[in-house]
Amino acid sequence: MLVFMIMAYSTDLRKRVLDFINNGGSKAAAKRTFGISRRTIYNYLETQDPLTCEKPGPKGPRNIDYDALQQHVADAPDATLIERAKHFGVSKGGISYTFEKFNITRKKDANL
Repeated sequence: MLVFMIMAYSTDLRKRVLDFINNGGSKAAAKRTFGISRRTIYNYLETQDPLTCEKPGPKGPRNIDYDALQQHVADAPDATLIERAKHFGVSKGGISYTFEKFNITRKKDANL
């Protein structure tokens, strides 16, 4: 089993890499000099503020209002998980987890 760890480089290293490239150094030379991947260098060059590091993980709200979700289920019983997730601004997994947590089951049609 392979395990990958994503670690952010220090702000100092990012600054040195960007200064190296801005002073005429090539990306390939920066890769060799600083021991980082070319993709990392391109990521630094493409971001608005390359000296900041965003932590990976959930973005946005983590809690779903149970009463609002119950009301949404009553108002739109045929809505999919993706539609509900867009409505609440969370992931599909978040909606699914909340359904499971509060024992909300999928509407089952006996005629099928």
